[in-house]
Amino acid sequence: MNEKKDVSIIICTYNEEKTVADVVRTCVENNPPSEVIVVDDGSEDSSEEILKELQQEISFNYIKLPENKGKSFAMAKGVEESTRDIILFFDADVTGIKPEHYDQLLQPVFVREADMVLGQPSETLIDYRINPFKGLTGERALRKEHLLPILDDIREIAFGVETYMNLYFQAHGKKIKYLILDGLTHPTKYKKTTAVNATMEFLSEGREIAQTLLKNYDLITKRIEYSMDAHNELIKQKILVLQNDLNERIKAIFKREK
Repeated sequence: MNEKKDVSIIICTYNEEKTVADVVRTCVENNPPSEVIVVDDGSEDSSEEILKELQQEISFNYIKLPENKGKSFAMAKGVEESTRDIILFFDADVTGIKPEHYDQLLQPVFVREADMVLGQPSETLIDYRINPFKGLTGERALRKEHLLPILDDIREIAFGVETYMNLYFQAHGKKIKYLILDGLTHPTKYKKTTAVNATMEFLSEGREIAQTLLKNYDLITKRIEYSMDAHNELIKQKILVLQNDLNERIKAIFKREK
């Protein structure tokens, strides 16, 4: 039984004419019979022509938004159009995708080991193990049922969408698994555009992320409360084990004395 029949792979793209075709092709060819949805967020380059031509070779659902609405809007649109139970988001500008990357992201969700899996490209400027921004990766797998309640909330968040999703999952006690996708490369903005434009984009995205954090203070509070509750519960469990062990030792001593 192929579990991938339950998967919708959503690729949101904006002006990624150099890489989007390879990403889509790889997703389709390595994941039969998954559903592949490409949401073109109002690209102004040749992405539309490239994707429509690609549709003559392989099958996928192509959605072209009339204007640029932002990443979160495109993600929400992709989820709305999906027909499967598990969602896998993949960035349109990555290279070095390997067949095993899909299984690494999906398997923990299939077996319910994790509620959301975040895959960090290995080829980045900051080592994955110490990267404070690893939670902002675009490669993530989760069940659609967990996204539907917050779909309207994330629609207008733009680049704060990953921050919001992470906060929401943490605040509600859902398990997030982080892993590294060996060989996957995500280009920096400075490789894709001019230094001035890249800096402006970083500032804009940083502002959107900060606004998301400020607007969702309640989720941050819930996340802290949940972490404290989980920590306290762990302490209680350890104390209970110690108490049981002590009781057994006392019983053993009484038996020897008799």
